[in-house]
Amino acid sequence: MSQQESFARTVRHSKARGRIRTVLTYVLLTIWALIVLFPFYWMILTSVKSYSSYNSEYVPKLYAVSPTVQNYREAFTAVPLLRYFTNTLIFTVITTALMMVVIILAAFAFSRLKFRGRNLLFTVFLSLMMIPNELVIITNFVTITNWGLRNTFTGLILPSVTSVFYIYLLKENFEQIPEELYKAAKVDGTSDFRYLTRVMIPISRPTIITIIILKVIECWNSYVWPRLITDNEAYFLVSNGIQEIRENGFGRENIPAMMAAVVVISVPLIIVFLIFRKKIMAGVSRGGTKG
Repeated sequence: MSQQESFARTVRHSKARGRIRTVLTYVLLTIWALIVLFPFYWMILTSVKSYSSYNSEYVPKLYAVSPTVQNYREAFTAVPLLRYFTNTLIFTVITTALMMVVIILAAFAFSRLKFRGRNLLFTVFLSLMMIPNELVIITNFVTITNWGLRNTFTGLILPSVTSVFYIYLLKENFEQIPEELYKAAKVDGTSDFRYLTRVMIPISRPTIITIIILKVIECWNSYVWPRLITDNEAYFLVSNGIQEIRENGFGRENIPAMMAAVVVISVPLIIVFLIFRKKIMAGVSRGGTKG
């Protein structure tokens, strides 16, 4: 066998191994995707089954014999689900807007401004991430209660208007912007606020958009704090409204109606993630890479 034929055979074997590796990779990814997506499929499937059909299935079926949308009608008529949506929208929009103002200004101060004790103060900020969230919730609960802000949107919003992690993420992103730009802007007489809004925010837009999306998801899924600070149905969010639906709406046994309510509540987040998934990944990877 000539050297050329030996080389050609080696190339063919290499390509064959590459194709086998690719096929195995896609097979494993497909299996993993099915495992991950199956709970969502089961949730939607259950939501289109009638109450009688669901209870008559001694062995759960992977399809609906007679699909119905009656459960979705009940989701908006049997309980004030629309009110829960409105409350959650108000809470999410105001909390996210206030938090972005706080973390952008804080990240700019820690990344560009020179003041005594800056590094020590930032270290103290980072150390707050080591405190268990349960301890913070207890402190916030006592404070909000003493201020008489229970069952108010102010009480819901105040503890969530800042985040040490997001400040850190945005600070790391701001520090990737060459400091020479800042010095040149100061020489030209540009104010810090103008430099922040005209230079740093546009350059860091992917990370800022990512933080906004993550905060929206966080607010939408918020459960423990709203559950503690509100016992008035007028201020329930969709997350803790699910428990109210289960107890006083459809009843503990009407699982299809419960699943319909959960589907309705989950759809906005799924849409947001599908639309902005690339920006989320790009923003996170960019914020965590220096240089």
